[in-house]
Amino acid sequence: QVQLVESGGGLVQPGGSLRLSCASSRSISSIDINTMGWYRQAPGKERELVAQITRGGNTNYADSVKGRFTISKDNAKNSVDLQMNSLKPDDTAVYYCNFGLWSANYWGRGTQVTVSS
Repeated sequence: QVQLVESGGGLVQPGGSLRLSCASSRSISSIDINTMGWYRQAPGKERELVAQITRGGNTNYADSVKGRFTISKDNAKNSVDLQMNSLKPDDTAVYYCNFGLWSANYWGRGTQVTVSS
């Protein structure tokens, strides 16, 4: 019923920036969304939480991205963005969008981010 679609991934040089966006294909009342977040998974590693924003606007970040990444949301658009600055090769991964609702948990299909010279 609900599809999350990510965009903005790609290839960037170390030190560069990318902005990821995620939006729902169908409207969801903001009151039903507890959290919006971004996760990533690199080859051979477990999926990890990168950044999360709650209904009230509180944010959480992985220690590895604090000071470099910023998560934001637009309730009217049912969207969540991740601004990624000062990118490092270790940031290379597939990034997944997540909406955590009271009644369900939804995931995007993922977008590849590659940081390389």
